[in-house]
Amino acid sequence: MNTYKKVPSMEYPQRKYISTSRGYVVLDETRERRHNQKRSSNVLTTPKRYILAMLLLMMGIAQINSGAYAGLINVGAAVIIAALLDTLIAWKRKRKLTFPDGAVITGLIVALVLSPMVSWYVSGATAAIAIVSKHLFKIKKKPVFNPAAFGLLITTVLFSSGQSWWGGLSMLPAWCIVFLLITGFLVTQKVNKFPQVFAFLGVYFLLLLIMGVAKLGGSGDMMRIPYINSALFLAFFMLTDPPTSPGKYKDQILFGSITALASVAAYMLFGGLVFLLVGVLTANGWKAWKTFNNKNASSISSFLKQFTKSSKRRSTTR
Repeated sequence: MNTYKKVPSMEYPQRKYISTSRGYVVLDETRERRHNQKRSSNVLTTPKRYILAMLLLMMGIAQINSGAYAGLINVGAAVIIAALLDTLIAWKRKRKLTFPDGAVITGLIVALVLSPMVSWYVSGATAAIAIVSKHLFKIKKKPVFNPAAFGLLITTVLFSSGQSWWGGLSMLPAWCIVFLLITGFLVTQKVNKFPQVFAFLGVYFLLLLIMGVAKLGGSGDMMRIPYINSALFLAFFMLTDPPTSPGKYKDQILFGSITALASVAAYMLFGGLVFLLVGVLTANGWKAWKTFNNKNASSISSFLKQFTKSSKRRSTTR
């Protein structure tokens, strides 16, 4: 294994060397320094930091016409608790400690979905449940469920917590939805999830159209604020979560379609604003089931290959 060492010498006492089986090799510090400078200068080019910046922008816009600062207090509680808990879990598992940007995003989404009028400890408890679910339910080292959606659904059942989706600008004039569309487009472009978002929105609004033609109850309400804002916010900022959504375009289309179908079905059964959370968690379950089946299929195929090779070896030795 290659290891970095500083080997003192008369000519170059501060140079770094790599210890290899063939001796010491000089480490190119110039290239390493340029790489570190490039990474530090492009902080917002990483998907998580980019999404974090867009969420902060949406929070700032949503707070413009609000005289109360209860929403910001809930944001602070959710973000701090999520970041501290995520860091604590990483420390207990002896992982490298870095800035918990994923936990901060989860805390932000939780606070931007919950009503600003809920108590700060409800916001903090929701963020805590979200982070625990992120580390508890995993397949191939990736979380099964969208952490924010999981925490929000659980606290809705436990505390009957209200949801306003104010981060989707549902408490502002209707024309402000333009800001949601612009930031959502930028986020979707950054994480490369256009097939998923278009599939969800297409199937979702098609089902609403069919419900309207069939004169089924509630279809008209789902085309008004805050339902339209919540659907767009979920599509752009929660459905596109890279760890809990597929990467292949074909799977993205299926994922978005399943979310839309499950969301509309949950609305017809339960009503309220939790139907979107049920939809995305249902799609998360489908992705986990698909990943589990693919994992078993690959292990079985590798076992059969090894068994075939060993059988051929035995036949040749005989």
